[in-house]
Amino acid sequence: MKELKENCGIAGVWNHKKAAEILYLSLFSLQHRGQESCGIVVSDGRRVNMKRGMGVVSDVFRDGGFKQLKGNFGIGHVRYSTTGSSSAKNVQPFFAEYRGKNYAIAHNGNLVNSAVLRERLEKKGSIFQTTLDTEVLMHLITMSGKTNFRDKLTDALTRLKGAFSLAIFTPEGLIAVKDPWGFRPLCLGKIDGGYAVASESCAFDLAGAEYIRELNAGEILLINKNGLESSQLPPAPVSRCIFEFVYFARPDSNIFGKSVYYARKKFGERLAKEFPYDGDMVVPIPDSGNISALGFAQKRKIPFEMGIVRNHYIGRTFIQPFQTSRELGVKIKLNPIREVVRGRSIIVFEDSIVRGTTSRFRIKTLRDAGAKKIFMAVSCPPIRHPCFYGIDFPSSRELIAGKEPVEKIAETIGVDGLYYLSIEGMLASTGLPPGEFCTACFTGDYRVKESRFKGKEQFEISGKKCCGVAPVISRRKGR
Repeated sequence: MKELKENCGIAGVWNHKKAAEILYLSLFSLQHRGQESCGIVVSDGRRVNMKRGMGVVSDVFRDGGFKQLKGNFGIGHVRYSTTGSSSAKNVQPFFAEYRGKNYAIAHNGNLVNSAVLRERLEKKGSIFQTTLDTEVLMHLITMSGKTNFRDKLTDALTRLKGAFSLAIFTPEGLIAVKDPWGFRPLCLGKIDGGYAVASESCAFDLAGAEYIRELNAGEILLINKNGLESSQLPPAPVSRCIFEFVYFARPDSNIFGKSVYYARKKFGERLAKEFPYDGDMVVPIPDSGNISALGFAQKRKIPFEMGIVRNHYIGRTFIQPFQTSRELGVKIKLNPIREVVRGRSIIVFEDSIVRGTTSRFRIKTLRDAGAKKIFMAVSCPPIRHPCFYGIDFPSSRELIAGKEPVEKIAETIGVDGLYYLSIEGMLASTGLPPGEFCTACFTGDYRVKESRFKGKEQFEISGKKCCGVAPVISRRKGR
């Protein structure tokens, strides 16, 4: 059985007469975090109403389907999974009846000890209906020896290792949880006398909520008729996911208490100091390269040009499951403007390079459009290691930087020069303490120790110390 990485978006609302509508708008804003499936669970205190399905939010709730969901509190979820894990049975929120009451959980993250916990639970008689990490948590809750649900939940949470931001639907209220390492973002907002939670603050903007704050690492926040009540899980070294700033979060969001837009702009400003090449203009790869490219251009005082146009009617190529569709997606998604790039030496901005396939196709289209020279700036260090905490990075052998030196990567993707932002420059750009970020995908420093996989996929998360990655430059002579 293949276990899943949950790289998703979650939302919750308490005490609002249009709870389902608020959740719909929130999930629509979080669609970039998952395009495979979505769902909403709401209640009016008497009956529970739920709708879940495969597809994006606008398809699952086509023709205002959310209007049939009556209630004043509830949770929602958007999801995507790794290759081969797509299944209707895995659509969230995960719903269960326990002792005559209804519960549901929406999860963003990935448990590194899920396989071990599942095996132990099955030996004790648990029967699983899905392959979700989320169901493991529900079984742990029900098997806890504590008396009330909150104590059972706390007891269960202390057994988890890895990344988990949760929105939990209970008969008594809404519970928001962030793991003790603080891997994934989770925000609290206020709306019309009620409260809202969401993976990113951009969800509040569309729904009309006011951003209050980011949840603390390890915080368990109960939201009910009595207001807010916070408790804390045992502390752990804070390990926020730096890739949320690099790629995953929307630029109009605040995550971990900081602006994604300004972090990405700082990436570009730092690259302006580090980047060893000169060009006639800066051309971002839309859309994730735009902001760092702007910061670079302003710092270097050279023209910023939108030399590539994006077709917005195709999803992110990063989460396409098959290589053939990824390559086709690149052709459909991005098209260079010949009149802008022809005969020019351009500095192309990319947020990251994973497999290298999309970058190679993008550079080829720019060459075909007449670009004289192409240098590439990447606003993060080389991704050399897989992620076990919820970002869908493949094994090291599939990561181009995991098997090739930077000079070879430059040759493979077809650029005249390639430079990755230094890890020190990246971390210094966020405005948060550098030591409080997880950089495992760059350094191999996995802070949470646990075996997750078995057989050929065995990988022991070691927690080894790493001093970081030095700035990496590749120079390429001609073509």
